[in-house]
Amino acid sequence: MAAHPTPDRFFDMLSGIQRTAVLRTAVELGICDAIAGGAVTAAAIAARAGASEKGVRILCDYLCTVGLLEKAAAGYSLSGEAAFFLVSSSPAYLGGTIRFLLGDAIRAGYDNLTQAVRQGSTALAAGSMAPEHPMWCDFALAMVPMMMPAAMFMAGAVHRDGPCKILDVAAGHGIFGIKLAQRNPEARVVACDWAAVLEVARENAQAAGVADRWTALPGSIFEVDPGGGYDLILLTNFLHHFSPSTNETLLRKVHGQLAPGGRCVTLEFVPNADRISPPQAAQFAAVMLATTGEGDAYPFAEYEAMFAAAGFASSEHVIIPGFPGSLIVSSL
Repeated sequence: MAAHPTPDRFFDMLSGIQRTAVLRTAVELGICDAIAGGAVTAAAIAARAGASEKGVRILCDYLCTVGLLEKAAAGYSLSGEAAFFLVSSSPAYLGGTIRFLLGDAIRAGYDNLTQAVRQGSTALAAGSMAPEHPMWCDFALAMVPMMMPAAMFMAGAVHRDGPCKILDVAAGHGIFGIKLAQRNPEARVVACDWAAVLEVARENAQAAGVADRWTALPGSIFEVDPGGGYDLILLTNFLHHFSPSTNETLLRKVHGQLAPGGRCVTLEFVPNADRISPPQAAQFAAVMLATTGEGDAYPFAEYEAMFAAAGFASSEHVIIPGFPGSLIVSSL
């Protein structure tokens, strides 16, 4: 006999707003930094955070229920995940990423999701693809730790030795081109994005020691002329913002800018053909619906068709282990 339905799934979904609010508050108050620094009781953490003891006790207890903290008679301690991702001195710190993904620009899209579903595009007056949208500076400042595993994988998977000319489209923080430049001392990178965003990428290039081989190209890739002869063109977290027809227009331009033997390397959330698996890639479509006028999460077969229509001979889908996105490597 089938089990009687319960409302557990609905309560779990409804509590999502609580979990994200708790996580954001823990980051804003530096709770994990306080514990890592030796403050383990509610009173001590509260003193470090400039908050009430009662509030901190309730917040930390909640973090224990979701596995980010542990509690014993002596006080609170960090889980391995919290120590790795939520302590600001860690190179994998996700505090900036959490602030960006839970910030006003993204949340406003979800607040108006009903209207977006009705009309099939964002209900925001200025979606995320508005020229010079300030959220992209926030993105560039926030997302390096989350994108680093993919950038390192890409650098290992598609690098080439010797002189190599790279165009990093919608470069944002610039870490993908930067990692390729670090891997190959003869690689030169041209990074295209809005001028203010490129200042963030320039600082990252300087910190990585590749600034002398890194050049900024301010503007929209749809409008600027980046020249040609590129061995690699990077399209990271970009094509999902647009319709297939818009992407095909861009990809034709990209095709013409590649040198013989050149490749276009795309990083994307790529759901399976059923569009419901794997969950993280499939759910990304809702982000695009809430925040863009045309965007979607496309299965590989649809990307393959876009690249083929633009003149590419073949495209390969490359899974990145342990990462929700994957690579599409397209060849002339």
